[in-house]
Formats: sequence, structure tokens, C-alpha cells
Amino acid sequence: MAGYRERMAATGTPVEVRVVPAGDVDWADLQAVFGRRGDPSHCFCQRFRMQPGESWASVGRDELAARLREQVDDGATGPPAPGLVAFLDGEPAGWCAVDRRSTYPRLLRNVRVPWEGRDEDKTDDSVWAVTCFVTRTGYRRRGISHALCRAAVHHARGAGARALEGYPMTTTAALIGELHPGVHSVFVAAGFTEISRPTQRRAVMRIEF
Repeated sequence: MAGYRERMAATGTPVEVRVVPAGDVDWADLQAVFGRRGDPSHCFCQRFRMQPGESWASVGRDELAARLREQVDDGATGPPAPGLVAFLDGEPAGWCAVDRRSTYPRLLRNVRVPWEGRDEDKTDDSVWAVTCFVTRTGYRRRGISHALCRAAVHHARGAGARALEGYPMTTTAALIGELHPGVHSVFVAAGFTEISRPTQRRAVMRIEF
């Protein structure tokens, strides 16, 4: 079956995916991406930012949303935005979390992904990480993740990162819902190289600048 772009091109319908830093986006547009049901609306991309002992249930949806909003607002005036938002033909369609790897407390723990078999300085602020993608309901299979991953490379490089990592699934069959760490092929298409495979279904992808 032809892809979305090919189908739209055949009908003469213009297709444009535009990606901008989250700090330049209205909060209402970001809320539209995360929706009101499913994992994105409960997590608000805070899973890797939560402290030990915290969970979606213990912190609560409203507080997690407030944390994301504060992070995005800070990105509009101070450090680079903690993520990117994709618009498809003017409508908010997707989100990608990309920030310094050291800003994710849960990622820095002694877990298999991404640390198994690696000798890395976990506190190195010059290494950034793409930790999550969210695609808005009704916008899947339209190139949103590809556009976001490519934009994340430019975003991190422009912010002074010396490297960018991602930790995608190696099979789309393992993906659940519309919140996920990305797909292996999307990172490959954006120029990443696989440097390790800590589990059967997860890879560590990296691009050096």
C-alpha cells in the first residue's frame, strides 16, 4: 500500500510536516498532542524525569502536566526546549522529547537500557537523548516520527551537543499505544548508528557531531 505522502501526492493534496521547539508552541496545541486518554495523557513525557519512588499514580496527571508546562516555559526563555512539536498541515500532530541526557533521573540509574556493556559518564551534559515520541490520535503513519527524529538531530547539534542518543524498539510489534521510545528504522533514517543492543527488543542508537 502506498504511503501517506504518495497517496496525498496522487490526489494533488499538499502535505507539510513542520517541526518547532516546544517553547514556541501554545500550550493548547501541546495538550492536543497528548490528548485526554491513553498513556500520553497520564505521563506528559515525565517518566524519565520522575524521582525515585514517584509514579504516574502517586504524582497525578495534573502535576505531571504542570511539570511539562514548566519545562516548556523554561525552554522559551532559558535553556533549549525539552522537546519538539510537529505540525501536519498546520495541525499539532506529534511530540518528541529531546534534552541533555543528564536531565533524566530515571535514565541515569543502573538499568540495562541504555547502560549495559557501556563505560559512559552519565553526568556528561554534552550528550543528549531522544527518549520519547508521541503521535496524536489520527496522525499515525504520516511521517511524523521521521520528521521529529530528523529535527531532533538539528536541535541538539544547534544547542551545542557533541552527541545524541536514542533507545528505540527493534520491532514495531513491541510498540504499545501512541507513546514510545521510537523505532529502530526511524533513527537509522535520521543518521544514527547502532552502538549496542542491551535487550532483544531495545537498541542504543547514537550520532556524533
